[in-house]
Amino acid sequence: MTSRAKTILFLAFDGLTDLDLVGPLQVFAAATGMQEAKGHAPIYTLRTASLAGGLIRARSGLEINSQPLSAIDIGTVDTIIVPGGAAAHDETARAPLAAWLAGNARQARRICSVCVGAFLLGHAGLLTGRSVTTHWRFGATLQRRHPDTQVCPDLIYRQDGPIWTSAGVSAGIDLALHLVEDDHGRSLAMEVARMLVVFLRRPGNQKQFSRPLALQSSDDPAFSDLIAWALDHLAGDLSVDALARRAGMSPRTFARRFRAAVGQTPAVAIEELRLDAARQRLEDSSLSLKAIATTCGFGDLQGLRRAFIRALGITPSDYRQRFR
Repeated sequence: MTSRAKTILFLAFDGLTDLDLVGPLQVFAAATGMQEAKGHAPIYTLRTASLAGGLIRARSGLEINSQPLSAIDIGTVDTIIVPGGAAAHDETARAPLAAWLAGNARQARRICSVCVGAFLLGHAGLLTGRSVTTHWRFGATLQRRHPDTQVCPDLIYRQDGPIWTSAGVSAGIDLALHLVEDDHGRSLAMEVARMLVVFLRRPGNQKQFSRPLALQSSDDPAFSDLIAWALDHLAGDLSVDALARRAGMSPRTFARRFRAAVGQTPAVAIEELRLDAARQRLEDSSLSLKAIATTCGFGDLQGLRRAFIRALGITPSDYRQRFR
């Protein structure tokens, strides 16, 4: 660790997505504020700059004051963060931003993007040969435009050397918390997360949307409600017969309609719900493997172990060691 404050530069432009910028900015501001409150020197200096400087209008209409990039001594910048927004897709708007990044960004220790800010990094030639992520809706487009880049569209955030990329909006907060931990340790990062009332600090390997949310995306509210009910009864009987009774259908009709609405058989969907719950408990609790197997509906430790090896290729104990 070092006592010198690290300068974090946020690249601003008209049409940026507000939370992509102010979410990470607030994380760094909270971290340095906490340290100052304890009598320590500031650990971050925050700068928001645009090509011309002055007021920048975010996508929501929020106006943000910015310095001109020409006034920034790039040699003093530790980290550059590029938010998402319309300019990332607009060829005319993104060209000068990408040109500035191409000419200056490599002088920083870290170059980060939030959401479709990755498109600006790609246009600047910063993603060549890298493994990156972005918002899941735009992963295929990013891959198509930059075939020499490996896009992992379902991750919260990803680091490959000096390049850090993240999914959209709230994922920028997860990324910023990880950067604080990388700079100043887990204790401060967790303190910031608590202060910001972040419910769960997500690891980068976590998928951008949970299986329960994905399964509840069905257009049929009957099955969406059933998934919500099943989440509260994972240790109970969630067989096709039991679920069909709950839904007021015959088992055969239920199985057919469920698969048509959700895209999976009831058995596969329930195992995914149980697996998702078990993963969360392994990451965030000190419950024994036996207790997790019971509360998540796997019956016993062997059932839990078989499910993890089948779905993830590792045992529950290995998963806990790797991701907790």
